[in-house]
Amino acid sequence: MKSFAAFLKKEFLDIARTGRLFIAVLVFVLSGMMSSAIAKLTPWMMEMFAETMEDSGFIFTNIQVDAMTSWTQFFKNLPIVLIAFVLMFSDIFTKEYKSGTLLLVLSKGLSRYKVVLAKAAVLLLMWTFGYGLCFGITYGYNAYFWDNSIVCSLFSAVTVWWLFGVWVIGLMVLFSSLVQGNTGVSLCTGGTVLLAYLLCIMPKSKVYSPAMLMDTASLLNEAVGIGAYRKAVIVAVVFLAGCIAASIPVMNRKQL
Repeated sequence: MKSFAAFLKKEFLDIARTGRLFIAVLVFVLSGMMSSAIAKLTPWMMEMFAETMEDSGFIFTNIQVDAMTSWTQFFKNLPIVLIAFVLMFSDIFTKEYKSGTLLLVLSKGLSRYKVVLAKAAVLLLMWTFGYGLCFGITYGYNAYFWDNSIVCSLFSAVTVWWLFGVWVIGLMVLFSSLVQGNTGVSLCTGGTVLLAYLLCIMPKSKVYSPAMLMDTASLLNEAVGIGAYRKAVIVAVVFLAGCIAASIPVMNRKQL
């Protein structure tokens, strides 16, 4: 357990030293601030362009914004944040292959499965911390400017989107054990997410696709209840466990 904790500490120090911790926090903070800022500035921007647009035949009525507007923008920003997260941390395994530092760690007695679990834990903690920070900033601004209570099933929507990010982390861990470069990890992860998204087009397969967890608008508008996501949640959790479990034997057989 001591070796696991030491390796975990080493990973966080490496993320901090390389500046990725600062960049990741900055991305999450800016996303949290932008959700409320865009909603707050929308009426002002519409007023600025009103005269120009009227000349083209477009007429704007008085635009009302509230907490729902801001939360809708929050969930629209999350895919961009997740893409940035994947790009920043897609080399969490592969850089060890290239530098040879993993061999040094393993020679000191650390088991390979602990390497997989430690790196998965780092990704999960970074995503959870950043996502929570982003949510907290948006929630605080929305509470100050408007009223969060008008948004239905907010915490359910936030939870299912967080789980989608965790599912993507599972994919990152699996592909990191299979390929040698971070570009391959990013492409394979993105390709799998795209496939899951395409499954959402078909009504019969949509309820099983983890990509359905991104559809938070239906929850916020009360079009569906949280029960509609039950099958997608189960598939995401089982798939996540399968990715981590499959990564361990792959890593055990991997030549470093």
